[in-house]
Amino acid sequence: MSSPSASAPSSSLSPKKRRLWPWLLSVAVIGGGAWYATHRPTQDAGPEGKQANGARGGPNGRGDRPTPVTLAEIKPGDIRVTLPALGNVVPRNQVTVRSRVDGQLLALKFTEGQPVKAGELLAQIDPEPFKATLEQARGQLARDAALLKNAKIDLDRYKGLLAQDSIARQQVDTQEALVRQYQGTVQADEGTVKSAELQLSYTKITAPIAGRAGLRTVDPGNMIKASDTAGLVTIAQVSPITAVFSVPEDRLPAVMQRVRDGKGLKVEAWDREMKVRLATGDLLAVDSQIDTTTGTVKLKAVFANKDGSLFPNQFVNVRMLLDTLTGVVTVPTAAVQQGAKGSYVYRLGADSKVAAVPVKLGAVDAGMAAVDEGLAAGDKVVVDGLDKLKDGAQVEAIDPKAVTAPGREKKRGNGSGRPGH
Repeated sequence: MSSPSASAPSSSLSPKKRRLWPWLLSVAVIGGGAWYATHRPTQDAGPEGKQANGARGGPNGRGDRPTPVTLAEIKPGDIRVTLPALGNVVPRNQVTVRSRVDGQLLALKFTEGQPVKAGELLAQIDPEPFKATLEQARGQLARDAALLKNAKIDLDRYKGLLAQDSIARQQVDTQEALVRQYQGTVQADEGTVKSAELQLSYTKITAPIAGRAGLRTVDPGNMIKASDTAGLVTIAQVSPITAVFSVPEDRLPAVMQRVRDGKGLKVEAWDREMKVRLATGDLLAVDSQIDTTTGTVKLKAVFANKDGSLFPNQFVNVRMLLDTLTGVVTVPTAAVQQGAKGSYVYRLGADSKVAAVPVKLGAVDAGMAAVDEGLAAGDKVVVDGLDKLKDGAQVEAIDPKAVTAPGREKKRGNGSGRPGH
């Protein structure tokens, strides 16, 4: 007969709690099964009882299967020696167009952001006040010219009378002085007329250079003055266009040597992320002094920029070609790793094992680096799959074309590791 104490806990449970017990028991059974499935030993464990996640299989459970990698053969090639720098695009010429006279702006004849030609009409200022001034100057000139003509006639008459001893010499001298006075007046009047004509011509504002017009700073109908500093519009010459950049002073001798030899230097302008080459040009000038604050010297390059890829004040990465190394041993930069002792690559051995080989690199260009020490032509190095390697690892070369999507390879048949068909 069971004791009351033993049956008390069971009878004390409410119906709701009794219904939870089967669910809790099911969860415990499923969890235990999952733990067993993930922690049970593999069937092919060796005599020492090593699991697939142990030393034989590694984290991916590959066992003794080699690591798939992509290889590249070391070949001789050409490497460009370039000098990198940061620069800004600067217009070859830039002009702020200002009025040279005061008046009311009647019209603007240019389109913002569009090219303009030298001498092209940009704006028209009300010419009427200047026409009136010109007419007044011309009238004064005509009046004084008539007085001069009359004074000359009188002078000729007085000289005839003096020859007949009919008048005093003083009267002739006075008339000669009057003629000279009128001559001076007429000369001044002619200058006034030319000045008025010039002022009238300034009412037509033309482009001083060819280039691209910027945004206008004033609208038609406004009164403008010659003293306005903002002007009407800014014109920038963008074809050709220049870029200004700075290089360290210790690289200046190599640059100046090429300049003195008359060989010239090619300069490339790249975008901010160094993904797109925008233009190729030539070194135009070297500044006359070094900036003692930064230890750099400014250089200027010129680009044809016929496609308009360079824009004033644009930031560019500059690459100046100093030399070209021909027939040197090159290695893809993707193969180069950095360690505590410097640069190294994984070189493939005859037994399909890789060895970490220290390398000494030279110039780098377009994803390739010149090899000064460590590799020879014909060597094969790993360029992909490096994160799975260590010194002495067994590898298997795969075709890069077998990759069907980023991070996904074609299924290899028969466990051979070769791309399936």
